[in-house]
Amino acid sequence: MTEPPAQGANDVETATSSSVPNIQIEIVTEEEMAFIEAALAATRSCLSSSSIPAIFSPSRSSLFQNNTRSFLSITSLSKIGVPGDRSESDIEDLRITQKNNRVAESLFHRFRKRTGLYVTDITSTEWCEKQMEFVLLIGERKINKAMKTGHDRHVKLEEEVVKRVKVSVKSAEDAWALKFINFITGANQLLLEGLTRELPVVGFAGGVWMVGIVDEIRMPEGENRNPILVDTKTRVRDSLPGEPQRRNGRLQLMCYKHLWDNLVADKFSFKEFYDFFSLNPFYILSEEIRENTAKAGIPAKTLEDIVRYFRNMCSMLLPADNQMLLRYELQRDNSIIGEDRFAYDPDWLNSQIQACLEFWLGEREASFTSEEERWKCQFCQFASECPTNTISGTSSTVKSSSPNSSPS
Repeated sequence: MTEPPAQGANDVETATSSSVPNIQIEIVTEEEMAFIEAALAATRSCLSSSSIPAIFSPSRSSLFQNNTRSFLSITSLSKIGVPGDRSESDIEDLRITQKNNRVAESLFHRFRKRTGLYVTDITSTEWCEKQMEFVLLIGERKINKAMKTGHDRHVKLEEEVVKRVKVSVKSAEDAWALKFINFITGANQLLLEGLTRELPVVGFAGGVWMVGIVDEIRMPEGENRNPILVDTKTRVRDSLPGEPQRRNGRLQLMCYKHLWDNLVADKFSFKEFYDFFSLNPFYILSEEIRENTAKAGIPAKTLEDIVRYFRNMCSMLLPADNQMLLRYELQRDNSIIGEDRFAYDPDWLNSQIQACLEFWLGEREASFTSEEERWKCQFCQFASECPTNTISGTSSTVKSSSPNSSPS
């Protein structure tokens, strides 16, 4: 959720190259780049975790009373995941793939066939497909100080509206039950108090299952009651990011709106959901899960029971507002640097998702970042391995421009 920042971090400087002379680009520091790449290190999930963070607000009695808000959370399953299995032959597989100029096996099948894609998979792929490929096949970026600061800020924002506790999870059904409880209680808080944070969403996009965590949702005042999706990015430098980072943030929020709108419109096949994630809807939830859901005002015995409450809550919600908001905070003091308000563009979103899926589903090789955004390579840990730096003339497709290229 946070964005990555070297010298002249986030200052606009002039860069020259043989093909694109005197272009004004943004130079970001390695730490700020780490924020963007943090999504790459947070795209794996492990449902077998023995203990997953959960959230409860200060004690109140019943979910559907005005004086109530109880929260459970397993955001770690969607935002900060556990690395998936990798064989020692992954690096060699990557080299063979590059040598043969083909995708031997779908990356989706190898890494996401049990979890679905994360929204951060889409944004990380849009940032640089080749980097995403390296992350999957070789390794993740290490967490540095700036990334940790950004993460800690989001934890504090979350704690302004909820309180963390721990709930043990013994099965995938337990984990998904908690996700649905998080959504129910968060949506209830939105309706009663006008604000919620860290809300899990799941749905179908571009023919694949996708999951994510919405940073913040606000209920606007006045006649318009369509919730506003908000995402907060933290910055090391006191300046707004360049267009590539803004475009990436817009893509993230548009993905969330797509998932949210499908949920509230009941465009959600639970049979297909159970099948894909290999879930038993009649699985008896763990005793700890049942006790905590009962405290949240949702007495339930099975995953199917939770799903009924979930669908009922979705029916009470409206589609997200077409106007979305990116907020940029200075890490030093959490002051607001600026805001980017922009409109939802479903056609652009669909084209971006489809382009990403071509890569994930093995329909084509990973493309390299465009010439005008090749400055990203200066901050990529895989630069020495990347063909853009080891072989001349291998640059591939240029990514499409974003709508609303300037703040609206």
